[in-house]
Amino acid sequence: MQLKLSASKFPWTSLLLIAPFFLWGTAMVAMKGVIPHTTPLFMAGMRLLPAGVLILIAAVLMDKPQPKGWSAWLWIILFALIDGALFQGFLAEGLVRTSAGLGSVMIDSQPLAVALLSLWLFQEHIGLWGWLGLGLGVVGISLIGLPDEWILQFFDANVNVTMGEWQDLFASGEWLMLLAALSMAVGTVMIRFVCRYADPVAATGWHMILGGLPLWGISSVAESQQWQNLMTSEWIALGYATVFGSAIAYGLFFYFASSGSLTSLSSLTFLTPIFALLFGNLLLSEVLSPLQWVGVGMTLISVYLINQRDNWAGQNQENVKKETTPPSPVLEASVHK
Repeated sequence: MQLKLSASKFPWTSLLLIAPFFLWGTAMVAMKGVIPHTTPLFMAGMRLLPAGVLILIAAVLMDKPQPKGWSAWLWIILFALIDGALFQGFLAEGLVRTSAGLGSVMIDSQPLAVALLSLWLFQEHIGLWGWLGLGLGVVGISLIGLPDEWILQFFDANVNVTMGEWQDLFASGEWLMLLAALSMAVGTVMIRFVCRYADPVAATGWHMILGGLPLWGISSVAESQQWQNLMTSEWIALGYATVFGSAIAYGLFFYFASSGSLTSLSSLTFLTPIFALLFGNLLLSEVLSPLQWVGVGMTLISVYLINQRDNWAGQNQENVKKETTPPSPVLEASVHK
């Protein structure tokens, strides 16, 4: 993966890179039983504010510098608004109003937006293999998350989808999931600008605290019975989602996003629904259909294509250079001898 990390300094770099997406996927499984017994904005704030406190404690223990100056705090506040409050708010409200599968497809399609923003802002090279990988990834997560009936009907020429059906589709929360995906994509790109003025670990902690406060504030006014119906097992699930699915996952993700290829890092988001499906199968006895297994395979291929695109592009350039470079006169003379 094209991230500026030394393998000798970080012997477990590959596992750490995958860890945020593993934790997000398993946190989604843990949250499935919690959503019906709580409210969306309270749950969104729970994913952020306590996790932000834990990250700040870790930053102090790691002797990370705290943000200083108006520029640092303005970028952190903007980061908190977009990647914290808006992303988690849209995500929580969307999960209540849409199916988990369709919501997962929409939220995990954000690597496309990250790739376009990175191309525009940082001139990141994507290339043929990168675009092919992104396309395969979107198709793969669609096969994973969408109902098999929808996919089969898509290839049935005799099925016509009416305008009313499309309106029903996007009136039930899908727009919120798309807005959540866009917020996450903008937040992923924004960390580069935030890190010009603040340490990425400290900035991640503060943005989660500042993003969680308005969510809990709105929840206290607009929602009721936020925690009264939660059982002990559900508090444990919330704890896992907060500590592992937020504090550790976001801390690692934005640390890696502060340098290296955002397109490559963001492409690993395609792995999130795979982990969610696999652990749903192990823990909740959910069964994968043949189409979903095809989607898993396509998604893994897409991640491989995206993260190998620069190596393959470099090899192609070297081959072209060798073919177009005329032989050396000394070599020609030695051959004739």
